[in-house]
Amino acid sequence: KKQIYPMVLSCVVMACVAMACVAAQALAQTLAQPSTPVDAPTMTLPYTPGLDISAMDRSADPCEDFYQYTCGGWMANNPIPADQSSWSVYGKLYQDNQRFLWGILQSLSKADEKRTPDQQKIGDYFSACMDVQTIDALGIRPLEPVLNQIAAIRSKSEIPALLGRLHFGGSGGDLFFSVGPTQDFADSTRMITMADAGGLGLPDRDYYTRDDDNTKTLRDKYRQHVAAILKLAGQAGDTDQTAAQIFAFEDRLARASLTKVERRDPKALFHNMTEGELQAVTPQFVWKEYFKALGLKKPGTINVAEPAFYRAFDSAIDQTDLATLKSYMIWHVVHDHAAVLSKDFVDAAFDFYGRSLRGVPEQKPRWKKCVALVDNQLGEALGKEFTRRVFPAALKKQTVHMTAQIETAMAGEIQALDWMSEPTKRRALEKLHAIVNKIGYPDKWRDYSRLKIARDDFFGNALRADEFDSRRQLAKIGKPVERGEWGMTPQTVNAYYDPQMNDINFPAGVLQPPLYDPAMDDAPNYGNTGGTIGHELTHGFDDEGRQFDAKGNLTDWWAPADEEKFNTRAQCIVDQYAQYTVIDDIRINSKLTLGEDIADLGGIILALIAWQDETQHKDLKPIQGLTPEQRFFVGYAQWACENKRPEQMRLNAATDPHSPGRYRVNGLVANVPQFARAFMCKPGQPMAPVKTCSVW
Repeated sequence: KKQIYPMVLSCVVMACVAMACVAAQALAQTLAQPSTPVDAPTMTLPYTPGLDISAMDRSADPCEDFYQYTCGGWMANNPIPADQSSWSVYGKLYQDNQRFLWGILQSLSKADEKRTPDQQKIGDYFSACMDVQTIDALGIRPLEPVLNQIAAIRSKSEIPALLGRLHFGGSGGDLFFSVGPTQDFADSTRMITMADAGGLGLPDRDYYTRDDDNTKTLRDKYRQHVAAILKLAGQAGDTDQTAAQIFAFEDRLARASLTKVERRDPKALFHNMTEGELQAVTPQFVWKEYFKALGLKKPGTINVAEPAFYRAFDSAIDQTDLATLKSYMIWHVVHDHAAVLSKDFVDAAFDFYGRSLRGVPEQKPRWKKCVALVDNQLGEALGKEFTRRVFPAALKKQTVHMTAQIETAMAGEIQALDWMSEPTKRRALEKLHAIVNKIGYPDKWRDYSRLKIARDDFFGNALRADEFDSRRQLAKIGKPVERGEWGMTPQTVNAYYDPQMNDINFPAGVLQPPLYDPAMDDAPNYGNTGGTIGHELTHGFDDEGRQFDAKGNLTDWWAPADEEKFNTRAQCIVDQYAQYTVIDDIRINSKLTLGEDIADLGGIILALIAWQDETQHKDLKPIQGLTPEQRFFVGYAQWACENKRPEQMRLNAATDPHSPGRYRVNGLVANVPQFARAFMCKPGQPMAPVKTCSVW
């Protein structure tokens, strides 16, 4: 997402729900069985049941390994596709949605005067993106005006103004650093400027600092990749040496950056300054010229997320020769635009970021890339087309009902806590009742009328869309917060909680089978979708979210004794998940995954309470050899079925705040006594340990 948030939005998945058994007719028509090949557009979504018996391994003992019991069949029958680094239930639904969007875009790509303005834009963008013959013939030429501006720099003093222009136009990515709008930690009603760390080509600062053999090998391949891109871009001289110099510069920035665990503490990212105070931090970089070129003559209050990074950045600029700085800028500009350039750049980018970093054997077909680009740059225009086909009012009503039940369960749990004092409980309930639920799609759609899209100018479309979004984002600074805005498109297969907006968001894309299945009984729907709703709700009270009050302000509203008790309970989860191995000798970084692990545990408990409330007057009977309680837990677990390549597992261990799917199931149910009763586990079995953890 281009919008800058002070914290990473807390999502149910990194790349993420049911009640009635009768579906609305519009939805039933859309959820038809696929009649087209996998790599072909479709105008229907394939149906997968919310609880799939064939995905299970009934030979496994659920009390020994519940993940194998629920997902063993799925893992055996779903090898990772050649163009994927991992494959999962979420990933399959994402691809199904992509094929559906492909069908929409292909139909709208045909010139037709009956198309609405938004339909014209998304259709023509897709058409231009699919015209690989024209794109390949252009090569690097569309980017040459920007590269020439960089090459023309004669002094370091020219960098701030040029960087401002690049950031404003969307051509700079997070070159050196990133600047954009954010809610003020001290006053969540207003948008201020945020200056954050950035400037790296590897996924995380730890890739520059770790000394294990895998990381060293990746660093070598990264330097080779930088050299290859510079050659493709027409840079003269010894590109291997230049790449080494670029890496050394990035290494300085990386070592001055906070770790992902350190960034999980919002107080560590809260440093409001004036422009003059920021200038004192970086005396070599003239912010007045940068902000003027960025279009921010009065940036106002600036939250400098990582002051130590900016001091290191200023020193690195001062101590690095101009030629290296220009090469660094050229590398990042080309890298950031590789996806919209000719095939040789696309192939080179995939060779490192796909094959080396994630272990993916083959590139995604062109249609997937183009669907993703439309989603990224014209997401709400595409979302209109998606939601009117697959998200009827009845589905939204059912989800709203379930969400209300989950919130009622949370209120009951807070009131019943034996470790929290009454004053803190009152503040917690105040926050809970202030949470806003956004279901399906925004109430107000984004206006793209000022964005020009041409069916014969793919690179220009991408650049204009970047500038359009940059203008939109920068225009927020100094204004009240627009609380109706979404951070995900409606077709996204995910959900999130925003601690400053104090809202939970469930796009229509995640409310499709098998994650939410109107044709299924309540148990798996509450286990899956209810667990997701409870997960996002609990994020408001995890180790990060709990630091924000009902209005989204970063403030201490906990009694000291309550905070200490919370931390003790959270440490139990840290200690538990730290014992789980991801791959080789790499264990879960449980301080990084703590928030998601807490949310998982809270989510399933709340969903269980809500399901019991929903079905208390119903005559529940076993189905397919599973009791209602067992169907609840299997329904929960099957969303997490996945296979991952070793390279992706190592990458996730370093960067993903979520635990692997196996432990998001096994580690979770081991803390839920109702699970042990449902499957008649004996005390001391792996899924029924003597010591358990609980927070909410």
